[in-house]
Amino acid sequence: MPRTPNEFIVHLLFDGGHREEVRFPTIQEFQKWYSGELVPKSSSDDFISVPIKNIQGEYMVARPSRIIAIRVEPVFNSSVERY
Repeated sequence: MPRTPNEFIVHLLFDGGHREEVRFPTIQEFQKWYSGELVPKSSSDDFISVPIKNIQGEYMVARPSRIIAIRVEPVFNSSVERY
């Protein structure tokens, strides 16, 4: 039986070498933000909102044209460590 990730960490790499980490509860929420917010404005220098729902009272904005790479990492929280 395949395991289901508890959340997804999205690593954003910006030109200039800056890195940010954003967490999404489901892959569908990431895909909704990616296709609805990031892709349509991918060449824009206008700021877009980057959701960081796990940190209360904090927000992030980014210029989509400055994001050069995205890595999506599934996170599995398990009570049993397997090596």
